[in-house]
Amino acid sequence: QVQLVESGGGLVRAGGSLRLSCTDSQHTGSPIAVGWFRQPPGKDREFVAAISWTGESTDYEDSVKRRFTVSRDHGKNTVYLQLNSLKPEDTGVYYCAARLFYSAHNRYTYDYWGQGAQVTVSS
Repeated sequence: QVQLVESGGGLVRAGGSLRLSCTDSQHTGSPIAVGWFRQPPGKDREFVAAISWTGESTDYEDSVKRRFTVSRDHGKNTVYLQLNSLKPEDTGVYYCAARLFYSAHNRYTYDYWGQGAQVTVSS
């Protein structure tokens, strides 16, 4: 069974960068699509980005386009979310999630979730 582990969160000043990582710790080799979500303080969880198994297809929420980049390295069994030009409103707990299909029309239905990584952006 897929088990996702995130890493790379932290505290950064506005304008700074972070890179989050998401690894299937069980090395299942399942052809999973991966999504990234975040939950700002006091708000609901929201979609951030997604990437297909091959990496050929990606999807981004409008507010993070041109600032965040999702990528994957099959050799390292890891999906990355590069966060650039961070803003205080990017603060939240970031989660990665996995499923066996990719769809830009269904952003929220995922089967497996990581534990979350805190990202805090100071002004």
